[in-house]
Amino acid sequence: MRHPDRVVFTVARHQDGWAVEQDGVITDHAQDKEVAKAAANKRAREVQDRGQPCQVRVSGEHGFFVVA
Repeated sequence: MRHPDRVVFTVARHQDGWAVEQDGVITDHAQDKEVAKAAANKRAREVQDRGQPCQVRVSGEHGFFVVA
């Protein structure tokens, strides 16, 4: 269940690579999943530094999948 004040960054397949999605906005396109994960984690650190809780989810890891 998603906490209403939590910012969620989702790393998922996008077009021919990977990208980060947050509230319907797609950013940080990359060919490599690890690069997209690093970008999501950087964004999450910035959010946490401002005092807001956040989460990074990765499609296909830990039973989480994005339905297209």
